[in-house]
Amino acid sequence: MKIPTSLTSAARSTLLGSLALIAFGSLAAFAQEAAPAAPAAAAPAFTVDKGDTTWMMISTVLVLLMTIPGLALFYGGLVRAKNMLSVLMQVFTITAVVMLIWVFYGYSLAFTPGNAFFGGFSKAFLAGVDVTTLSETFSKGVAIPELVFVVFQMTFACITPALIVGAFAERIKFSAVVLFVILWVTFVYFPIAHMVWFWGGPSAYSDPSGLIFGFGAIDFAGGTVVHINAGIAGLVGALMIGKRAGYKKDIMAPHSMTLTMVGASLLWVGWFGFNAGSNLEANAYAVLAMINTFVATAAATVVWILLESILRGKASMLGAVSGAVAGLVAVTPAAGFAGPMGAIVLGAIVTVVCYFFVAVVKNTFDYDDSLDVFGIHCVGGIVGALGTGILVNPALGGAGIVDYSTADFAAGYAGTATQVWAQFKGVAVTLLWSGIGSAILYKIVDLIVGLRAAPEAEREGLDLTSHGEAAYHS
Repeated sequence: MKIPTSLTSAARSTLLGSLALIAFGSLAAFAQEAAPAAPAAAAPAFTVDKGDTTWMMISTVLVLLMTIPGLALFYGGLVRAKNMLSVLMQVFTITAVVMLIWVFYGYSLAFTPGNAFFGGFSKAFLAGVDVTTLSETFSKGVAIPELVFVVFQMTFACITPALIVGAFAERIKFSAVVLFVILWVTFVYFPIAHMVWFWGGPSAYSDPSGLIFGFGAIDFAGGTVVHINAGIAGLVGALMIGKRAGYKKDIMAPHSMTLTMVGASLLWVGWFGFNAGSNLEANAYAVLAMINTFVATAAATVVWILLESILRGKASMLGAVSGAVAGLVAVTPAAGFAGPMGAIVLGAIVTVVCYFFVAVVKNTFDYDDSLDVFGIHCVGGIVGALGTGILVNPALGGAGIVDYSTADFAAGYAGTATQVWAQFKGVAVTLLWSGIGSAILYKIVDLIVGLRAAPEAEREGLDLTSHGEAAYHS
């Protein structure tokens, strides 16, 4: 009996992924055996509040809602009907695969001491993490259960690679997506998360931190880690895989703006967990992140509608949801730092910039970023990251930057030039690490399983040729 090519391809990808996980697991075990045990430090006395823990559990579920079903439906509605299930399957599978990788070694690589670029394997397979271990928040002596921090950060690791698939939707092999994601989160996402977010905490602020954190750059909920990181990886993928067959010749309009609107709405709702949850405590700063997520998104939506009304004569639903996502992306790094009026300005500005990239730059350079991952996520993330350096200024209504070296943890501001330069360095490192790293990984995947679906499969649609199913039946 001849085995279908799709099954052999999927099996080969699954085997390669399994071998990769086994190799990393073996390396983790070796590292744990080879490294001498460090002397146990005296654990500080932490206060754990049930309200904070509850809020973080809710936030974790909200971020999962962003990915499945939110992002899956948002992307699915934007592609042609013959590729709807392929997008749903890619996002759903990425979520499940990354969850496993995260607890195997991802959490350890991102959030344990190592060097400026990545952590170690001391918590591989969640070694030493149980119901008694704690993670300190941004208030000295206040903590949440480490397990809730693990699962909260896990949802960020899931949505980031899922964002990438929108850039080359409708033309990539399913096996290539799975293998690429396994490699990408390992060599790109986990190091960037470590560089941006790893530090000693308020009780050990002088401990070694990640490279970008050490610059003094601030990123409340993932402008660099999630959006710039995924956006530049998406652009590199779109360029390396090539344009869709029939690009700018065939009609490639979204097949269901209804589902896209539903998906965008779920993204907006889930984003409150994404942004306000990143405060790690249920306090006034979480509320600040919440109101900023409301108003920046609203401003971005309204400005995109106005731009379309003026420039095209009609406002579209696609434009409205594009504006909303641009606003959500831009406010992500600024959520707990900017004031509400600053967040509104940021939402308005990012819409103008993203609209220009989506409507002008993409057509000028003629690249096929299917669902505008680069134009909205990467560009919007850059605007948000740099804007955060300005809007955090207390003189502009911002919250200021806490100096943990002072006895009272006073909030100050080093000045616009200093902070924006720190933000710029963080953006530059993210673009280079993710852009170059992604290009290398795409090439590796192409050599192993091939990136592009066969021309006949692309013409027929990836739903049937990759998964043997159709999203709709007449």
